[in-house]
Amino acid sequence: MPRKTPIFPGPRTARGAVLAVLLSNTDQAGAEPLRGRVTLAAIVRALKRKYHWPIETTSFPSNAADGRATWATVYSLPPEVIDAALDEKGRDWLRAAS
Repeated sequence: MPRKTPIFPGPRTARGAVLAVLLSNTDQAGAEPLRGRVTLAAIVRALKRKYHWPIETTSFPSNAADGRATWATVYSLPPEVIDAALDEKGRDWLRAAS
């Protein structure tokens, strides 16, 4: 099955903000709450399904601040996807997002 070309969401949306972080390829310590309406996981799911971004998900055991065991999840884009997106129209899109 051929892969679909990723679509850029509106640059000033929550989906756009998350995609901008993924395209920057920088480590993030966490995410600020998104007005309590939607979770980061839901935004990533929409970017994968609706916008066709091949976001990779890695989860690992971690500890919460209060000592409880929990899971941490890291989202990323493969370097070749970032390079292709930036070469396409990603640089202009990122400027509009900032």
